[in-house]
Amino acid sequence: MIKKIRGIMPVMLTPFTQNDTIDWDGLEALIDWYIEHGAEALFAVCQSSEMQFLSLQERCDLASYTVKKVACRVPVIASGHVSTNVQDQLTELNAMAETGVDALILVTNRLDSENRGFAVLRESVERILNDMPNNISLGIHECPVPFRRLLTNDEIEYLADNPRFVTLKDVSCDLGIIKQRLELAKGSNLLINNANAAIAHQALIAGADGFCGVFNNFHPDLYRWLQDNWLSQPDLANELAVFLALAASTEYMGYPKLAKIYHQRLGTFKNSHSRALNENIHEKFWAVDEILEKISAGTAHYRNKISALET
Repeated sequence: MIKKIRGIMPVMLTPFTQNDTIDWDGLEALIDWYIEHGAEALFAVCQSSEMQFLSLQERCDLASYTVKKVACRVPVIASGHVSTNVQDQLTELNAMAETGVDALILVTNRLDSENRGFAVLRESVERILNDMPNNISLGIHECPVPFRRLLTNDEIEYLADNPRFVTLKDVSCDLGIIKQRLELAKGSNLLINNANAAIAHQALIAGADGFCGVFNNFHPDLYRWLQDNWLSQPDLANELAVFLALAASTEYMGYPKLAKIYHQRLGTFKNSHSRALNENIHEKFWAVDEILEKISAGTAHYRNKISALET
């Protein structure tokens, strides 16, 4: 049965120990934190997971562990094809398909690594469809690393015509494009999930099928409230949307380590080590701790306002 991959969907972090191994206890606590804070699906093994810096075995172990610990509470999706060579990607994807995830996410810049156009992307997709088990749902992600390869309208229609494609993580960061894509995918299984915090509110109003941005690692419950209540509480929704956009603008200050420090402060896991980002972000970006304090205070403020409404 095809599951609907929609709603508030965190892009999962990978906690590491000081010895650079995966912190499994920390990951379990993080999974529970996501779900307790309103997540409706989890995107394991993605760019935020530092998938480009994980071995294939680590990627598969992450996905399998997440599926096990989630225990059907929400859908789990995963990507993890990072190689340039198509045959290597097929090996990666087939291995990931065996982990029990609900959907396997294809990355546009891997399908068309030289950005040559629709014909190349379609050829890659067809080769994957022919090689993969036909009982697993698929999705697509316009991952910005190593470069952002956006889909064209023709490519959206092509994917929407195949019922196996159930989700798109949209990285266009353009409300007009999202509206076009919602219209192109109307009536299909393909759901459009926006990843940009600055337009999260407007995208939800336009009919986007959720939010899959990196600041779901800070306050997914606030995005969940915005998604579920923007129509009935427009004044607070407008106010909250401003805070969420401004908070997310700090992503450049060393993400994903920024989010790991945040969770270290929360006590979710013990270490902020990142393979993708080895530098000391406290030295590179001034007042990181003060910024995180402000984000925490703003998050608490809006949680209190929402709680007051509910009582």
